[in-house]
Amino acid sequence: MDIQPIAYIHTEFSEKFGIPRQSGLAEGLKGRIVFEKQFRDPEALRGLDGFSHLWLIWEFSANRGGRQWQPTVRPPRLGGNQHMGVFATRSPFRPNPLGLSCVELESVDWDSSDGPALIVRGADLMDGTPVYDIKPYIKYADSRPAAVCGYVDSLAERKLQVVIPQEVEQSFADKPTLAALCEVLALDPRPSYHNDPEREYGMSFAGYNVKFRVKEGEAGPVLYIMEIL
Repeated sequence: MDIQPIAYIHTEFSEKFGIPRQSGLAEGLKGRIVFEKQFRDPEALRGLDGFSHLWLIWEFSANRGGRQWQPTVRPPRLGGNQHMGVFATRSPFRPNPLGLSCVELESVDWDSSDGPALIVRGADLMDGTPVYDIKPYIKYADSRPAAVCGYVDSLAERKLQVVIPQEVEQSFADKPTLAALCEVLALDPRPSYHNDPEREYGMSFAGYNVKFRVKEGEAGPVLYIMEIL
């Protein structure tokens, strides 16, 4: 099978650290999907703007030349110390390094110089990720409310309280970007086996270097933003 990227997505993540572990968890995250020149025919998108959500099929391109796939992996949601079969996980280290994400289609930019382009929300992809196919999300076929999700069903989605210094919040002019950053940080970007309250983490987001720590509070873990540079 000979496949080629039809598009590339541009997001706020220049590196893997901090990217939400699933799509749709941080709805404020915006992405722009720009098609390769041979696929920029507006006819190829006829009717797409009638759908609210899309499936993206893409490549874990940042893993090229890295670790090879193994039959078992250690899912971060299980603390990184339990093994599961690779096909029972969404690990990026797979025989064929393909990802699948459901994103919200905010709009189609019909008139841009590199358009038509798609503006999406909730993408869990790194900037520059190649996209191999796009399909509309169809709720009568794609939604399974009674689905059983194995070990994932027993894991509650924990969100952290995010505390940002007042002077940082007041000086940050781009409020939508700051809100999206807080959404991402609330998902706890740390490896699940890290629990050092004195450790300072750095994350690249939207061209900024974000530094933070996580400490236990009365109602659970609290993430403190130290600075945004």
